[in-house]
Amino acid sequence: MQDDKTKTDDNNGSGEDIQNLTSAKKPLEKVNIILPVKEPTAGRNKLIAFLVLLVIVVFAGVGYLLFTSLNNVVPTNNSSVLESIEPEESPEIMAGVGDLVLDTEKNYGNKYADGILPVGDGKYSTSEAKVGSIFACSQYASTIKTDNVGADTRGPWFVNNNTEYDINKKISVQGSKRWSGEFSNKLADTVRTITSNGLPSDHTTGTFPVAVSDPAYNYDKNPNTISSQELTYKLSASPVYGEPKCISGEVGVMLTGVSLFNGFDAGARDAGAWEVQDTCEGHPQITGHYHYHTLSSCIDDIDVDTVIGFAIDGFPITGPRVGDKNFLTTSDLDVCHGITSEITLEGKKVTTYHYVMTMDFPYSVSCLRGTAGESPGTGEGQGQQGGSNQSTPGQQQSGQNVPPSGGPPPPKP
Repeated sequence: MQDDKTKTDDNNGSGEDIQNLTSAKKPLEKVNIILPVKEPTAGRNKLIAFLVLLVIVVFAGVGYLLFTSLNNVVPTNNSSVLESIEPEESPEIMAGVGDLVLDTEKNYGNKYADGILPVGDGKYSTSEAKVGSIFACSQYASTIKTDNVGADTRGPWFVNNNTEYDINKKISVQGSKRWSGEFSNKLADTVRTITSNGLPSDHTTGTFPVAVSDPAYNYDKNPNTISSQELTYKLSASPVYGEPKCISGEVGVMLTGVSLFNGFDAGARDAGAWEVQDTCEGHPQITGHYHYHTLSSCIDDIDVDTVIGFAIDGFPITGPRVGDKNFLTTSDLDVCHGITSEITLEGKKVTTYHYVMTMDFPYSVSCLRGTAGESPGTGEGQGQQGGSNQSTPGQQQSGQNVPPSGGPPPPKP
């Protein structure tokens, strides 16, 4: 009986121990399972909520700054930009672009590298503008007479049955006179005012009248004396591109201070082929007004993006050089001898229509794309051989006699 009791007690004891162990384990299970899961999850949720709130605050701040910038800064900047814009960058001139655009990647070639140029005698029309031809106003065309010419003899530089001439064989008026040129180019609102005494300040001229001893006298007995002029050009600073308009004798002014006449002499002949100019391609007409008909070899920078003058409608005039051995010619340009490209105007890059001086006839402006401004309005006419002067006489003053200095090299193609 004792043994059974003992067994019973042992069994009871073991049961109590098991119960105690079981009851002791339960709290441990709660700690190991519940606490580690609950508390870290709540912490992460709080962190995520904080980050989301931070992102919202940041975006709200950025949005506010952007909104403030757009509503306060931009209008002010636009206003200051518009106030500082030069006329050549105004909406008007930016609208002054044509259909023909310069291809800066194209190799236009060097078509007249050999110096053989076509003769443009009589290439004009009073009814329409055409490439390679001068669109002459009727009144101007009526004054073009074959008995009012300058050169009286065809020079030996004419070749190929007189259809071409060799510029390398053409002679120049001798002499090397230096002048005190006066020139200014000012902008005010939409007007460009250019004033000049018509005398070049950066190159010399030949001696005029042409001396009997000068070989040029055998072909072109220009009797006129270069004299100071009072020239004022009031041109549009924001010219608007439009349909071709006819021209008369004078078509522009170069930054050398020298006026630019169209490609004809007084008899509607190619002035570059017939007339004998000095080594800078200039000579005077009857009032002493010194001028060019062709691209002067005394203008150093003849790149297509460099402004070397202005036409009487206000559009710029540039040189023909696109790159090394890459030059524009008449066939590359429109009916008015122009093209649209990016140029440097008043120190800024501007994309606009502009005229181009080329080696070949008609050499420069052959009609106008804009509206002509105020200009001296002079034209060709040497006033010899019984011919009458076709120009509008300007105020003539006596020329300045300055000791001669070294002249520039002869023209090259």
